[in-house]
Amino acid sequence: MLTEETKKSIASDLKAFVSRYRSQSRAAAALKGVSAATLSCLLNGKWDLISDDMWLRVRSQAGKDSGWTICRTNAFSDMMTYLSDSQDESSVTWVVAPAGSGKSTAAQAYAAGHANVYTLLCSEDMHRADFIHELASATGVRTTGMTVRECLHAIIRHLVTLDAPLLVFDEGDKLNDSVLYYFISLYNALEGYCGMVFLSTSYMEQRVRRGVAAGKKGYDELDSRISRRFVPLSPVSAEEVRAICEANGLTDKNAVASVVSDVSRYGFDLRRVRKAVHKELRKAEIRSNAAQTASKRS
Repeated sequence: MLTEETKKSIASDLKAFVSRYRSQSRAAAALKGVSAATLSCLLNGKWDLISDDMWLRVRSQAGKDSGWTICRTNAFSDMMTYLSDSQDESSVTWVVAPAGSGKSTAAQAYAAGHANVYTLLCSEDMHRADFIHELASATGVRTTGMTVRECLHAIIRHLVTLDAPLLVFDEGDKLNDSVLYYFISLYNALEGYCGMVFLSTSYMEQRVRRGVAAGKKGYDELDSRISRRFVPLSPVSAEEVRAICEANGLTDKNAVASVVSDVSRYGFDLRRVRKAVHKELRKAEIRSNAAQTASKRS
């Protein structure tokens, strides 16, 4: 069964949905499979006769993210702490965790709730000019007609005027060496003014350690500026996967067990979890529709 907290969340989303229409009846007409009477019950807290299937049907149409609810795993909480600390203290943190641990999702959630937080998705084909122009765009700095060096200085001048800005570089391990050197320049100019958080897999730690050991240009400086520490996130657990299932409307014990069994083979990758949950929900919907059809025929 869905928890009371989950129902309250769906009801809140439903109220926001209804507010977009001129009347409650028009909102009901826009919802497939939801009568005006059922809608009234949902909005007025008369939930005793509302089935879980109906709650899920409403959430799939009125929810904020196609019915997907983010669950605060230990890794998510870790990310919130590291991002907050880096922003408050204008410090640099490099967070490492396997792909699918929820790093990007947590960073996006943090950015949505805090001022002066800018995220940049890094890529392997980024050159120095690409990186600087993407960073300028993310921070809202106009750089038309500027050289790359002028762009960098414009970004720095803008950031030092803000209250506790934070730069988040997602998939930082994809940056090539020439782009990473810009981080050193940014750090030198923004130390004490701007926090920075890099997100990547643990491959980056191996790359830096090898670079430092080989005396590779810039690597010892990079390692020093992140306090020679790569911060790991807590791994996702089977219990957290069960909580994610329930938060997203999958409550059948056998279906939840199937999801846990499936994703355990892939290190509890949260992308895999989401796909598996949607698959089980779809199977449940198909069974429900088949049962309804059979009932009508009989």
